[in-house]
Amino acid sequence: MTIPAAGTVPWRRRDGALEVALVHRPKYDDWSWSKGKLDPAEEFPVAAVRETFEETGLRVRLGAPLPETAYRVLDRDGAPATKQVRYWAAAVTGGAGRLVNEIDEVAWLDVGRAHDRLDYAHDRDQLRALLRADQTGHLDTWPLAIVRHARAIGRSSWKRADHKRPLDQAGLARAEVVAGILHAYGILEILTSPSRRCLQTVAPYAAAAGIDAQTRRALSEEGFARKGKRPVERAIRTLVEFGSPVAVCSHGPVLPTILGVLGEYAARRPDRVRANGSDPAGGPDQFGGPQMSGGPQQSGEFEQSGGSVQVGRSGGSEGRTAAGDSPRGARSEGPGQSPPPDVSAPSDGVDDCSACGGADCGAHRATETLTEAATRSMDKGEVLVAHLSGVGKRAVVVAVERHRL
Repeated sequence: MTIPAAGTVPWRRRDGALEVALVHRPKYDDWSWSKGKLDPAEEFPVAAVRETFEETGLRVRLGAPLPETAYRVLDRDGAPATKQVRYWAAAVTGGAGRLVNEIDEVAWLDVGRAHDRLDYAHDRDQLRALLRADQTGHLDTWPLAIVRHARAIGRSSWKRADHKRPLDQAGLARAEVVAGILHAYGILEILTSPSRRCLQTVAPYAAAAGIDAQTRRALSEEGFARKGKRPVERAIRTLVEFGSPVAVCSHGPVLPTILGVLGEYAARRPDRVRANGSDPAGGPDQFGGPQMSGGPQQSGEFEQSGGSVQVGRSGGSEGRTAAGDSPRGARSEGPGQSPPPDVSAPSDGVDDCSACGGADCGAHRATETLTEAATRSMDKGEVLVAHLSGVGKRAVVVAVERHRL
């Protein structure tokens, strides 16, 4: 049995220093990232944002994906299961920070103190990825979401002008799901084909966010057939110049051109100059010790879907000062992670060709994902999210996600 879950690593800068938010569950006395199980039919990014707000009171906008975690747990009936958790870097956009659900403390810590405070070894994988993204200048990203309109009434059964063809019932339902996904990434603008099926696909989100969808005839099938690629390419490059979180809704024949432009930005190798001159691909990490990812398995500890259950951990409890600065032993919850099936991000969240030899880095994965979406076509109602760092000539696609039916 697999239990799907999602969470975030909220981050901010305080006096120039990178800080992350950890949560403490008093019932199990552990420190970790905010996370929780998906509700029925809920999308992973939607659950990540919801759980973060429910546990911390913070409203966040998802950034690039972080390493996924999979480990053995005990479900509510005490039966073994695998918990699969997807994580994202998350910028805080609001919220009072009022504790809501199962949490008695939220601690904003610099990365060194967070490394020591985390109770579970695998949680350091997300911290390490976040730090490496920050070192390369690619932590602060913005989303460009490409949406293919949801399923519409068939052409053969529609006798009027094609641009007036509406969504069918399944398409209307999918539009509501699309709205939740766009909300998770904090989309602020919508650019869409004027065709009715595109307008209906983005309408629920536009209404909820109070956004007026801007139409571009070049994004319609009819406009594309008349004017070709150049107006589309120009529209996408203009969006990259401004760098505002934006969604673009269009049609199957137009999408390869849109994705091709994004592919140009993905093909650029991100600047790999680290702020401290270190090579995060190997050697000591920023905390003066061995690399954060991994670590020895502790003795027989599982985590329930509702919390950790010790079944033979050796040693006594470790003290914590009132300021909460004392290191805590890193627990291990089971086997390591596997990459999420629809996320093209490197294992550490950033491009590092020196580590992969040019074969398995963020730029390559993003390019491959965009190429696959362009050649094999995006699904109707699919949302592809490209995470870009920088704008204009300095823009780089650092990760790509696909959210399909």
